Amino acid sequence: MASARHILKFAVFAPEPLAGRLQSILMSLGDYHICTDIAGLKPGDCAAIFTCGLNAAQNRWLGAASPPVVALLPSDKLATKPAEELVLGSDFYYQDVLEVLYRLRLGRDVPQRGGVAKKDRLVGISSAVAELRRLSAQVADKAVTVLITGPSGAGKEVVARSLHDLSCRRDAPFVPINCGAIPRELLESELFGHERGAFTGAISSRAGRFELAEGGTLFLDEIGDMPLDMQVKILRVIQERTFERVGSDKTRSADVRIIAATHRNLEAMIESGQFREDLYYRINVFPLSVPGLAERPEDIPHLIRALAKQLETEGLGRLRLADSAIRSLCAHGWSGNIRELANLLERLVIMYPYQVVGFIDLPENYRYGDDGWRPPILAESDTAAEAGISVPALPAAGIDMKDYFQDVERQWISQALSVHEGVVSKAALHLGLRRTTLIEKMRKLGIQP
Repeated sequence: MASARHILKFAVFAPEPLAGRLQSILMSLGDYHICTDIAGLKPGDCAAIFTCGLNAAQNRWLGAASPPVVALLPSDKLATKPAEELVLGSDFYYQDVLEVLYRLRLGRDVPQRGGVAKKDRLVGISSAVAELRRLSAQVADKAVTVLITGPSGAGKEVVARSLHDLSCRRDAPFVPINCGAIPRELLESELFGHERGAFTGAISSRAGRFELAEGGTLFLDEIGDMPLDMQVKILRVIQERTFERVGSDKTRSADVRIIAATHRNLEAMIESGQFREDLYYRINVFPLSVPGLAERPEDIPHLIRALAKQLETEGLGRLRLADSAIRSLCAHGWSGNIRELANLLERLVIMYPYQVVGFIDLPENYRYGDDGWRPPILAESDTAAEAGISVPALPAAGIDMKDYFQDVERQWISQALSVHEGVVSKAALHLGLRRTTLIEKMRKLGIQP
């Protein structure tokens, strides 16, 4: 059973509106408890203190305790501060606050046996990512095959690499192969290698992926796209831990850990005869499911931070997004998942290098409201009465409140979907709901977008 989640406490001592904005960002970035008063708060309980400067009473309260202190400074004074100090400029954005949080806690290393630590590749704070971390730690050092499922672009290879990093095979190669991207006539050679003259064009002997991954991990991406005849050969390797190169009768050993991944429904493919049932049970020893990005919008700011740092490392420029832009991206549906997000950020950093990208700078199909946005249905009405909303009188004969409110929910959800032409993310924003909450309500009420 997973251990209870520890909620961090942050103290914020700053004037308004600075304190309010910081509280809002902190609470949107994680499950944190924010305190603004020393009453009933112990300094030792604080993961960090955000302050423009402590007054005499706050200094006495702090005493000998030494929690990390994040200084809130005018932005023109940041340049004079050493890089290692925890500081935030007064015009901070989501990404600036995230950087401080990662320096305080979130840039965690995962402990290994023998005192060795490896960087955590999984990015996010959602319960889904927390569960992936927990399950990965449990299975990483076990000599079993893992099957990772999830939609395209959701980060299945990142999970596979994380498993490799956590395993005792971490110092050996991690070798990926996309089973659907290689022509079927070449796939056997790619996997097992070939001898010179084994087929037309084989002018020299060549090692396959199994040999290249010796002692390490072989990642079979999109195994659901593998032809049936190759599925038989992969099954034999998993069972017997041996294989032969194409054109050779010499048996070679295969000391590799196999991790497979697919976005397909393998059970449905078994029913239709497109995937072997025996292979499915061989690779599905320990299943891991990676959710789509739309199911974990709280991870989007953290992914933006990680992807922006990667783009900066690659020399494309420093990408910074305004709060309104990040809120808008959190409301998007992300049918292409993390891959779609990465492509969008790459486009933005090319178009707007070294400047803050605002809501209006986003492509139109990524804009969901703005600071002055109001729902279209109420665009010309300021009160409930003007909008035609009234509270009905209580029927003398009584009422089934559950059925009544379900009917109201059904009508309003249907109206919001109609106004926004079936775009669930925009309808959810209109109704003041999270996208995943609206999807669940639609499922329970039998509403189709």
